[in-house]
Amino acid sequence: MNNCFNKTIQTKSHYLYPSTIFVGTEPTHISTILGSCVAVCLWDKRREIGGMNHFLLPYWNGDGLASPKYGNIAIEKLIDKISLTGSRKKDIVAKIFGGSEMFDARNFSFNIGLRNIELAKKIISELNIPIVAESVGGKRGRRIIFNTYTGEVRLKIIQSN
Repeated sequence: MNNCFNKTIQTKSHYLYPSTIFVGTEPTHISTILGSCVAVCLWDKRREIGGMNHFLLPYWNGDGLASPKYGNIAIEKLIDKISLTGSRKKDIVAKIFGGSEMFDARNFSFNIGLRNIELAKKIISELNIPIVAESVGGKRGRRIIFNTYTGEVRLKIIQSN
């Protein structure tokens, strides 16, 4: 048994790689590392389950495969997966992490981190899902661990060398 942050309960662990999605119907600690990528955590406060995505780029342009590498696809697929477990949008809250500008903005004009943040906030807002926490932007990466049972997220800012 682990301390599932504030509750003592048996938990599983899952590492979330970029371009992937995970929904835990059993208590799970989902961890990932973010730079300019963004992770959206959704938590059903009624059913005490949650899921997370990890996307690299904001929009899929319609060419090739509609991959969760793109934010507009990753958020839609996360909503679909958590809905398939029986969750209702009215019971779901969101937390958003990442979107750092890991490169010198003067030399890197794409602003991927900022565009990822803006997309996540826009889509979540359009779905009328409240964003209850966020840690976005800045110049440093983040390591997060999302507890699908309690909805809590542990965050560590990654120090640059």
